[in-house]
Amino acid sequence: MDIAVNILLTIATAATPLLVAAIGELVVERSGVLNLGVEGMMIMGAVAGFGAGYLTGSPWLGLLAAVLVGALFSLLFAVMTLSLATNQVATGLSLTLLGLGLSGMMGTGFVGLPGERLPNLYIPFLTDLPVVGRLVFGQDPVFYISIALIAGVAWFLFRTRTGLTLRSIGDSHTSAHALGIHVLRYRYLAVLFGGACAGLAGGQLSLVYTPQWVENMTAGRGWIALALVVFASWRPWRGPAGGYIFGAGRNGQLHAQAFGIPVPSQFLSSLPYLATIAVLVLISRNKRLTMMNTPAALGQPFVPDR
Repeated sequence: MDIAVNILLTIATAATPLLVAAIGELVVERSGVLNLGVEGMMIMGAVAGFGAGYLTGSPWLGLLAAVLVGALFSLLFAVMTLSLATNQVATGLSLTLLGLGLSGMMGTGFVGLPGERLPNLYIPFLTDLPVVGRLVFGQDPVFYISIALIAGVAWFLFRTRTGLTLRSIGDSHTSAHALGIHVLRYRYLAVLFGGACAGLAGGQLSLVYTPQWVENMTAGRGWIALALVVFASWRPWRGPAGGYIFGAGRNGQLHAQAFGIPVPSQFLSSLPYLATIAVLVLISRNKRLTMMNTPAALGQPFVPDR
């Protein structure tokens, strides 16, 4: 039973950054903006979180720095794609490459240094309960933040007037603008929120998952988060299922090696990406469901005076 609990804990920890980054990107795409720079924002959040935590001795300040740097990086994306109307795909890819290179340069002095780790929650009696204690009441703080984000975004998008406005912009920014809605303002705020979530996800990697700095430590998680948005059909409450499937695939290689299962390590390392491809293929078979939930104006630039 202890082994099973430990496996579930590692899956939850591995899935958390995917869920946080995906829920932020879901809001961005609901506004009609396609941000392929999630990977770059995550890695910048990771190096900023580790560096701030190491220099201040406070993992909480490190987490705050990760969020701020992720939001700042997303602001650069917003200025280029929203104010200057550059191509969203090309800009997102460029920022990912910039983030990977810039984080490697910034983190050179942090390689091999011990990091500050966010402590897990501990509630007397509740955390000590068998099985459910550690799973429900003994996780790291970012795990609970991810649950709150999913519930909050679901409520915001489908239970508030502002959420309805955001979704209407994602479906038809031209019509929304004709009704007097400030399209760019909403999209700026959505992109900043998505960048903050990506930075938080990166901070979780360097302050919880592996409290150290390793170059390129996101290892493609930003791309999996993008796929997770499609898996969830742009619905927040469907995200956790996909996130934990991908988290299990990512950690499956470690547990298989620990139990001595004779499977090539290269195949085990590819499991998360094979799972991503398989899920996307299954989703693409239901074209009606995909088209019904996809924001109609996704990736389309908007310039008010044109």
